[in-house]
Amino acid sequence: MAVTEPAPVAPTSAHEGILRRQSLRESAARTYARSLPIVPVRARGLTIEGADGRRYLDCLSGAGTLALGHNHPVVLESVKKVIDSGAPLHVLDLATPVKDAFTTELFGTLPRQLAEDGRIQFCGPAGTDAVEAALKLVRNATGRAGLLAFTGAYHGMTAGALDVSGGATDVRVTRLPYPYGYRCPFGVGGERGADIAAHWAESLLDDPKSGVPTPAGMILEPVQGEGGVIPAPDSWMRRMRRITADRSIPLIADEVQTGVGRTGAFWAVEHSGVVPDVMVMSKAIGGSLPLAVIVYRSGLDVWQPGAHAGTFRGNQLAMAAGAATLAFVRENRLAERAATLGARMLGQLHGLAAAHACIGDVRGRGLMIGVELVVPDAAADVPPPAPALAAAVQRECLERGLIVELGGRHNAVVRLLPPLTITDEQAVAVLDRFADALAAAERASSRTAPSRTASPHAASSPTTASAATASGPSR
Repeated sequence: MAVTEPAPVAPTSAHEGILRRQSLRESAARTYARSLPIVPVRARGLTIEGADGRRYLDCLSGAGTLALGHNHPVVLESVKKVIDSGAPLHVLDLATPVKDAFTTELFGTLPRQLAEDGRIQFCGPAGTDAVEAALKLVRNATGRAGLLAFTGAYHGMTAGALDVSGGATDVRVTRLPYPYGYRCPFGVGGERGADIAAHWAESLLDDPKSGVPTPAGMILEPVQGEGGVIPAPDSWMRRMRRITADRSIPLIADEVQTGVGRTGAFWAVEHSGVVPDVMVMSKAIGGSLPLAVIVYRSGLDVWQPGAHAGTFRGNQLAMAAGAATLAFVRENRLAERAATLGARMLGQLHGLAAAHACIGDVRGRGLMIGVELVVPDAAADVPPPAPALAAAVQRECLERGLIVELGGRHNAVVRLLPPLTITDEQAVAVLDRFADALAAAERASSRTAPSRTASPHAASSPTTASAATASGPSR
């Protein structure tokens, strides 16, 4: 049944004025604002209310930052408590009771081996700075410069983080194939494709003529987010751990988006039982406020004082909100809830795919879900991606009061990242609105059928171009 929002109940002049001034004043680098022309004024849980009076179900969640949704009571109370106490809000890297409580709660959630032998580095307040710290750490500790990273990766927007992301060209970074079952680079998919990818990595490191000397570290995402919501097979993760451990190569797990229950385990590495040498964490650990850290084995702790510093690495409000969020997720078993509800949503989306040839693949883990849209082509083993259709679905979703994001190699993957507190009823509403939006976008697409033959790489229209620029969240 179609689910639509009522007409706005408030004047839209303020809403339109704010959007117009943003367009005039803000840089061309803005991303989400291009494909999501809304002006949030109030929010609670899954719901955002715009300045135009419309309500939206937010399945972007701050690009995965809002584990508990907007303005959760435990987060608000934790922040209020710090403010009312008179505690300093800015302390550089000095010890405080708030920091001690956050660190204690965080270490209580980590894989046991890392928690028992771990050191924490508070970084600048964005995940990309934590990635920079991790890369700098392993280079300092090993005395080596090269890095191993993966196709499709996204690790942030600063120089080093971009170097290890999918579109980089830095020769110090060797790109390895990430196991992408639907569009397997080896054309076989499944466990066989993942096995070949692992074998390729091993061969490259052991071949004295490969041109790849022993690197300083390997960085990977247990589930690629911006790359298209691609979960790494557990067996492949374990293989990467063995390959790196056998060759004394530190393994860095980027858990910026996958952490704090998002994938159905508190940390995504837990699915495979892998214990990395370094974990990169941000987004949800700050309870909606800016915070980023790395935790690493003590043997790597070769920093000189000030070797990686930042003025705002002592964010007290974020630490308080983060500790409250971590505790709430742990105490209420929200990771398990994400696993159960996510599996149910994936099953329903698979059912939707059976009725829509434009859905090429449905995948994800927990409440990190992706739907890859394609141009149906009976002659192709794997149909070409459909970025224009994905952008149309995103617009139709917004018309129906549903906020979703796009990602993937060609921006053809519709991504769902609802808060872990989403109810069963809200999940039904999300999928109903998505299904209705998909059908509407398909109908519109069928009326302009000749355009479907265009190259999936083409993004000549302003709408498609805008959607393409919206795929990379800052960290």
